[in-house]
Amino acid sequence: MEDDRPSGPLAGVLVADFSRVLAGPYATMLLGDLGATVIKVEGPGGDDTRTWQPPTVERPDGPEATYYLSINRNKRSVVLDLKDPDDRAAARELAARADVLIENFMPGSTAKWGLDEPTVRAANERVVYCSISGFGDEGGAKLGGYDLLVQATSGLMSLTGGADGEPYRAGVAVFDVITGLHAALAIVAALRHRDLTGEGQHVKTNLLSAALSSLVNQTSAFVAGGVVPKRMGNAHLSLFPYEPLPTKDGELIVIAANDHQFRRLCGALGAPELLTDPRFGSMVDRTRHREELRPLLLEKLAVRDAQEWFEVLSAAGVPCGPINTIDQGIALAESLGLEPVVHPGGGVGTVRNPVDYSRTPPDYRRTPPALGADTDAVRKWLQTGR
Repeated sequence: MEDDRPSGPLAGVLVADFSRVLAGPYATMLLGDLGATVIKVEGPGGDDTRTWQPPTVERPDGPEATYYLSINRNKRSVVLDLKDPDDRAAARELAARADVLIENFMPGSTAKWGLDEPTVRAANERVVYCSISGFGDEGGAKLGGYDLLVQATSGLMSLTGGADGEPYRAGVAVFDVITGLHAALAIVAALRHRDLTGEGQHVKTNLLSAALSSLVNQTSAFVAGGVVPKRMGNAHLSLFPYEPLPTKDGELIVIAANDHQFRRLCGALGAPELLTDPRFGSMVDRTRHREELRPLLLEKLAVRDAQEWFEVLSAAGVPCGPINTIDQGIALAESLGLEPVVHPGGGVGTVRNPVDYSRTPPDYRRTPPALGADTDAVRKWLQTGR
């Protein structure tokens, strides 16, 4: 198998990626960015996200879904039909050689292919085996693991949307992404444990558990305080101001998350009287009296447009910002020197890994592979070791 000479802290780690769609592929892309060799196993029809289009990008083999491209760089693609005995044997051989195996099949279904954790571990006792599901492998084992379902069932949608309107999902599959992050962290921790002890292990995560953890203060409000949070539109339960506020020509996100920031805001707005008003003396006071404070802030903000206030408030050290479109968000990152777009292998653009490492930077060596692009090379390697 051609060696692309990966660099990074995970160089030499072989990942057998039997995951599909988003959570698992996102996790394995992050591992690939850090140097792991990731072999993406796809069925004859390919990963579902290859068909999730539009939008598409024209590539040598035809149009490719940008959804697929967003989460599959730094991987090789091998097509294996797990219903075929020879392909199952190849899949089991790959699992036997892997340092990491990650899968997100319906819990219990991998046993019929000999790819369940006990069977794989019998042939490869040092493997880190990662399972991702929607609702765990007990009572929720048969429930479909789709992000939208978890946004609904976890409670997130009950918090998203106008106070008097209908629930909304987030504009991205947020819990798939968060679950992928947890999976990647778990894999790295398990590899560290293996380095110290020689022991592999089975790590499991699921979208619902990741969702409840990532709802942080909202789940804590109930678990610790017995309070069931409700939709508040763009308002924050515990902070004010912390929301879009209208200016002369449009809305601007304005944040004063502590007393120091509120003093800066009042100074920039030319409203020193608000600092001596006992209704607004602390964050608790401002949150309690938000309906009295809001019109006073709006009166001041109405005299300038959003861009002017963005410049004035930012200069004063008040966190604020416009409500951008995606292209404007990319442009902002570029203007700040964050270099948001990379071209792995000189190919199609993808969004860069968000972490900077002073010693072991992410490596963007391979463009997202066409379906089966590496099947021949991987099969030869499995058969001959070369």
